Formats: sequence, structure tokens, C-alpha cells
Amino acid sequence: MKKIGVLFGVENTFPGALVEHINSLNLEGITAEFVQVGGVEMAVPSGYSVIVDRISHDMPFYRSFLKNAALTGTQVINNPFWWSADDKFFNYALATKLGVAVPRTVLLPHKYFPPNINAQSLRNLEFPLNWQKIFDYVQFPAFLKPHDGGGWRDVFHVHNPEEFFNAYDQSRDLAMTLQAAVKFQEYFRCYVVGQSKVKIMAYDPRRPHAERYVLEPQTYAPGLLERVEKDALTLCRALGYDLNTVEFAVEDGVPYAIDFMNPAPDADFYSVGEENFRWIVEAVGRLAVEKAQAGTPDLHEMRWGSLLTGGTIAAKAAPVKAAAKKAPAKKTAAKKAASKKTAAEKD
Repeated sequence: MKKIGVLFGVENTFPGALVEHINSLNLEGITAEFVQVGGVEMAVPSGYSVIVDRISHDMPFYRSFLKNAALTGTQVINNPFWWSADDKFFNYALATKLGVAVPRTVLLPHKYFPPNINAQSLRNLEFPLNWQKIFDYVQFPAFLKPHDGGGWRDVFHVHNPEEFFNAYDQSRDLAMTLQAAVKFQEYFRCYVVGQSKVKIMAYDPRRPHAERYVLEPQTYAPGLLERVEKDALTLCRALGYDLNTVEFAVEDGVPYAIDFMNPAPDADFYSVGEENFRWIVEAVGRLAVEKAQAGTPDLHEMRWGSLLTGGTIAAKAAPVKAAAKKAPAKKTAAKKAASKKTAAEKD
């Protein structure tokens, strides 16, 4: 008997529905259940052919358990090794290399540093930072957000240097990115399953959380949805994610990839709605069953070599949207920026 396990946390609707759906198929030799794990012996198989991971990003113990499971033959959705190595700033850079449009983005040093870091630890860090150059490149309005994270946590919408520095002061020891805001006319969140199936969902991040998935019929410019689907597949295939959501903000007909590191995406019935919920349950269930029936893990999914040496980056880089020229900042603004504590000032 081949077992499919679901590893999850606080969510209530998706894990149970997934297990129920797989078992309702009555497939010979296939069963699904919630994962049970205690002390983990090294190099001992987990007992599961496939595990669908919904929680290891929040639980380091689970992440290490999944790596051991993958080592001993379990197929994990998603790959725990690459998920551990990934971050959003790298994803933005990779997307640009792949020809996918991305807003102008800059990686920033931590505002405050972890314990045991002092001035000697920062001798390679530029000081002071050239804030004006950064602002001229990104331009306002912009979003200050963690280089690794999700759920709209620690995300700030800033409109000028003063708002930026106020937000930056609140970023604790997080590495942050500053990204140009897209003045979008349309916005999409796309489920991508098995690097082959895409569900494009109209989405409005400005609405209350429970109302963000737009259910009213919409009309779009010819070719827009086709490009969104193509770019979503391009990103997930390059990253090796079998389950992901990719978000696009569309400005003047160009879909900009905003967020595409969501290997445990929102799949709550009360959030995504009945139609989207049914689609994601059936698609992930089908993927898990196919992997269990295939039996042997596809080691080509371990993509670090080809990804990091450029093997998957054959496409020409997408042109970066040019920053519009603007008048020099007022001296008062520059003075205020210069007077702020920079990252390197933390002893």
C-alpha cells in the first residue's frame, strides 16, 4: 500500500478535503492520511510515498524531517531542499533573466542586525548607503517588504523618503527589498500545479481579505491571459515548484510578476471560494496520486546545478521598465535621509 501524507498546521479546510478526495477515488494500492511524526531516526524511510507539505516553512523540525524523507525515497510536494534555499529577491532576479517582467527592486541591508554582529562584522558594507541613488532607481510609490516571507507580513506601502525611513525603522533584523509599486488595472493570482496546470484567478489585494477573489465575470485584452499563464509556468518550471501561486499586477497591458514564492499557498475554502477550492483540491490530489503511482522519485527535480549555472536561463533578459526622470530631491529631503540611522550604524 502506497501512502500519501498531508503535513499541515492551523488550516482546517484544505488538508481534510485533500485526504477525503484522494480516498474517494478508491484507487487500488493508494491511501491518504494526515502525517504522524515523532522522533525521527536518521536515514530511516518515513513510510510515505508522497507527502504534501503545508507547514514546514514555519516548523524547522518538519523541514528537517522532510529532507530525511526525501533522502530515503519520499516524494515531497514541494522540494524541501530548494524551498530552504530560495528567497524572493533571487526569484526577482531569476525572473528577469527568464524574460518575465518584474518591477524595479533593490535588496537592502538589515536595519538592525542579529546579536553578536558588531561594526567589525560590517566592514564589507557600503557606508553610508547612497539612498538617493536607490530612490531614483526604484521611485515612489513603492513597497518595502521582506526578501523572504509571505502573508503580507511586514509589508509597507511608502510614498516618499520620510515614509520609507519610518517603515525601515520598523523592519527589525529582517533583510528587506524596496520594490516599485505597479499602478495596476488588473491583478491575478494563479495556482500552478505540477508545473503544467494553471488556474488564473482575478484578485484584488485592496479589498478586505475575504473579498479579494473577484467572482464577477471580467473582460481582458487579447493575449493577456495567455501571457500570464505562460509566465506562471516559466517561473514554476525554473524553480521546480509543483505547487505554487504566482501573482501578477497588470499595468498598461504588461503583467508584472509581484510574488511567486508561495510553495504552501492559501487554499482555504472560505478564502478562495468554492470553485477555486474544488479546483485546487482535485489538481493537488491528482498530482499526489500520479507521483505515488510513478513510485520512483525524479531526482532531476533537484535543480540547483542547472538553475544556478544558468542551464534553465536560456531566455533573454526582459527589459527593465525605465525609471522616469524626475527633478532632484529637495535638500531638506536629502538632509533628512542622510540623518537617518543606516544599517551600518548598528554596533
